[in-house]
Amino acid sequence: MNENFKFSELEYVRPDFDGMAAKGKEILQKVRTATDFATVKACIEEMEAEEGHLLTQATIASIRHTIDVSDAFYDRENKYVNQEFPKLMAVLNEIGVALVESPFAEDIEREFGAEYLEGTRRSLKSFTPENIPLMQREAELTDEYESLCASAKIPFRGEEYNLYGIQKLFTDPDRETRKQAYKAYSDFYRDNEEKMERIFDELIRLRNQMGKNLGFANFVPLGYLQQGRSDYGPEEVAAFRAQVKEVLVPFCEKIYLAQAKRIGVDKVMAYDEKFVFPDGNAVPKGDRDFLVAQAKKMYEDLSPETAEFIHFMIDHELFDLDNKPNKANTGYMTSLPDYKAPFVFSCFNHTTFDVEVLTHEFGHALAGYLAERTQPLLSQASCATDIAEIHSMSMEQFAYPYAELFFGEDAQKYRIQHLQQAFTFVPFGVAVDEFQHIVYEHPELTPRERTYEWHKLEEKYMPWRTYEDDEFFARGGFWYHKLHIFLYPFYYINYTLTTMGAMEFKKKFEADRAAAMRDYIALCKAGGSTNYLSLLKIANLSVPFAEGSVQKACDYGMKELLKEIGE
Repeated sequence: MNENFKFSELEYVRPDFDGMAAKGKEILQKVRTATDFATVKACIEEMEAEEGHLLTQATIASIRHTIDVSDAFYDRENKYVNQEFPKLMAVLNEIGVALVESPFAEDIEREFGAEYLEGTRRSLKSFTPENIPLMQREAELTDEYESLCASAKIPFRGEEYNLYGIQKLFTDPDRETRKQAYKAYSDFYRDNEEKMERIFDELIRLRNQMGKNLGFANFVPLGYLQQGRSDYGPEEVAAFRAQVKEVLVPFCEKIYLAQAKRIGVDKVMAYDEKFVFPDGNAVPKGDRDFLVAQAKKMYEDLSPETAEFIHFMIDHELFDLDNKPNKANTGYMTSLPDYKAPFVFSCFNHTTFDVEVLTHEFGHALAGYLAERTQPLLSQASCATDIAEIHSMSMEQFAYPYAELFFGEDAQKYRIQHLQQAFTFVPFGVAVDEFQHIVYEHPELTPRERTYEWHKLEEKYMPWRTYEDDEFFARGGFWYHKLHIFLYPFYYINYTLTTMGAMEFKKKFEADRAAAMRDYIALCKAGGSTNYLSLLKIANLSVPFAEGSVQKACDYGMKELLKEIGE
């Protein structure tokens, strides 16, 4: 491997799925006939290496496809990968069965920890060959939604914007500009409602059938398995949502009343929500290169581990951040296993969002970088999403002392608006989760009835929200813009659960920075080597489902915010 690689120079070779399947069958036979643990261990390590090679090439294709969804070559390669991956799962699951049933299973657990085989069991529970064609169709539908959003061309006052670009205007000091820009954003989804209705309607039917093929009543249990959840379920999540309703919804109402006074309006409308200060929000003081340079200073100062990480990211050009035509309307961190290299993708729009990318997505990347250098197996380096979002959202909080680097004299404005949005996001996040439970548990709902269910959830969790002169969003159309609902079912609750961990880390960081960083780095290095509750213990964090946990986790940050906004 070339240690001086740059992502743009990496050669792409189409993944050999047939070769991988053949290699998998050879390894399967070795596991089944093994007479000692050393042979089984060698098989596990060989399979992980082979998977890593294949995933590296598949990920290169995926990244380059999202950078430009109009690139015919990588569009074709991405479709090829999406069609072939489900077929490979049959062989991987046979190996999983052999490992779980191996006479050396106890040795495997001693060597790699109990979570290794527990994760294998989750994978076995979540797959049946019957679902292969459904998974292939699911990938086609999600790609159709993503491409539809990426191709958005929104005309506004003589200029053309994509979905990320138009959102910059949601923070414009001129209220009429905000209102009209918000309506233009809404109109894109209204104009494509029938297409999105069709896509999601079929996704619900496909995913519920996948669940039924595995013996479940619907997709919900499968969705939880796909998110890697083994030590909590829907009941615990519902209890958490109830705490959010009790603690954070009234707090957010208070925040928006204070915001209305501050910006001089009778009521904060939906198009006002992101406009926090009467003289305008904090805006980054420079372009992409400037912001990356400031992020470099921050990560160099935080810890030796973060300093090493940021140099690796910059030296190997492991990010694509500029907003460009035909770029996918998303942000993510992914990994190139052969290089133990994270990659960050986003679309900068010269708002505070840009700095949040350099903290949030780079927090994910840091965790991946550290775990892949600590854990013996790729599967142990990758943790479930409910932990992964703690890495990212806590890094957003750790950036507060460095806000001057990015925002200059507006640093305090940034800290206030970011903290406010950290809290006001949570009710929206739990609404997304409850919405998904509703639509998969009630597949008989028509598309318009589903949209009305979202409207009712806004009344429940976001009672302050008013869409002035916007019939489409007012009747519930706002949910269409949330990519996770289409692409990553049951993921979104993770952002809200991990906000609790981030708020705990915020308090610890401000009280004892060194101790907070020790706990945080330990969590990153642990990867997915154990389960959710055990990982929380490693980081010295509370369990967010416990009674009173939301109040306990958020109390410090809530008091800090109220003090800053004069309430």
